[in-house]
Amino acid sequence: MTNQASAVMPGTVEMIIKSPLPNESETAQITVEGADHPYEQIRSENTLTDKNGDEVQLKAGAKVQVTVRSRAADDRCAK
Repeated sequence: MTNQASAVMPGTVEMIIKSPLPNESETAQITVEGADHPYEQIRSENTLTDKNGDEVQLKAGAKVQVTVRSRAADDRCAK
């Protein structure tokens, strides 16, 4: 098993962006505290599951933790 480098940073859900298409999920825009510009805002599909496997969604104003992990050496793109 390989050790992956990771960082956990606090964030806040700034807004929920509705999809113009009914079959696509909405997007959560999250501001990550301590991240450099232009990386302090990220967007993620707002389709999540909790520890029980139930579907949940983020709401504007929610406090979140963003985990960033490095890719395993096998998964890196060849240059």
